[in-house]
Amino acid sequence: QNARWQAAGLPPLRVAVNLSAQQFAYADLVTRTAQTLADAGLEARYLAVEITESVLMQNPESAAGMLHDLKHLGAQISLDDFGTGYSSLSYLKRFPIDTLKIDRSFVRDIPADPDDTAIAEAIIRLAHTLGIRVVAEGVETTQQLDFMRQHGCDMMQGYLFSRPLAPEAFEQLMRGGKPAVLS
Repeated sequence: QNARWQAAGLPPLRVAVNLSAQQFAYADLVTRTAQTLADAGLEARYLAVEITESVLMQNPESAAGMLHDLKHLGAQISLDDFGTGYSSLSYLKRFPIDTLKIDRSFVRDIPADPDDTAIAEAIIRLAHTLGIRVVAEGVETTQQLDFMRQHGCDMMQGYLFSRPLAPEAFEQLMRGGKPAVLS
C-alpha cells in the first residue's frame, strides 16, 4: 500500500507494521520482509516494525539477532505498549530500538492523574537520554496533546487526529481533502 501511495504522488512516509509473536518466531522473518519489500518496490526505510515487550521476552537472544538484522535491512524498530510488560530496562540498551510507544493506559488520564503524568514524563526523559524517539498512543484530548508537546514527546497518535481510515480515505486526507465517512 505504501508503494502505491508513493506511486500515486503522495510524499514518502514510514508505515508501521505490528508483528505478532507467531510472526516474530519465523526463522526466515528477515528474508520474508526483504522479499516483500522488493516485491512491492519499497525501500526498507519506509517500514517500521512494531513489537511488544512480551514478544521480546519470549526469546531475548533470538529477538536481539532478528531486530539487528531487520535494522541492518533498513527498517525502523518500535517497541509498542511500553511500560505494560515485564521486560528489563537493560533491554533498551541491548535491542536496536528507534522508537518507544507510550501505552495509551498511561495517556488516558493525563493531565488529571499525577501518576500517569509522572510515568509519561519519565518515559520521555529516559527514551530521549538513550537517543530514542517517543510516540504517545491514544491521544484524544487537546490537554493530552498540550502535555505531550510540553514534555517533548516526538510524535502522537490517537482519535484527536483521526479514527482509523481505509487506504483510500487516508490518501484523500493526505491530499488535503476531507476523508470519506466510513461505515
